[in-house]
Amino acid sequence: MTKKRITTKNNQLDLDRYVPALVTFLANKLSSGASACYRKNFDVGVVEWRLLALLKVEQNITANRMCQVIGLDKAAVSRALKLLSQRGSVNFIKDEKDGRSSLICLTKEGEILHDKILHIALEREALLLGGFQAEEVEVLLRLLHKLNANIGQVNAFDPNGPVSTQD
Repeated sequence: MTKKRITTKNNQLDLDRYVPALVTFLANKLSSGASACYRKNFDVGVVEWRLLALLKVEQNITANRMCQVIGLDKAAVSRALKLLSQRGSVNFIKDEKDGRSSLICLTKEGEILHDKILHIALEREALLLGGFQAEEVEVLLRLLHKLNANIGQVNAFDPNGPVSTQD
């Protein structure tokens, strides 16, 4: 790959070719659509859904771990956890290894809510991937994982730091 792709024309971004914008626009549209759907049908938003989905995969984790995995700020996670707790969907358990933090887990009600939303989330994903061949989906997944792997380097970039000599 070349060091630098030309993404500007007339000193402005070409939004049809600037990957961060395309990914952000897609993510924003998916999130707002999911939030509207989940609020209407389950009285939770997309942030609460993301936490439910993560807790189904990884039980007994801290809010900090949730922030790391999902990439949300602490305030958004805290608000969503408060709502889920009030609904009886999650429980907080004191961490025996670290008395300052709590571990969060799904309750039976939280698992039921998760399972209801899961079916809708998978239907929405199928609609998003409509027209894709199985091989294209696999390529897309590989590329998304590659992008995700580069996030640390991207977020550590300092425009005032040393110039990269990487190709």
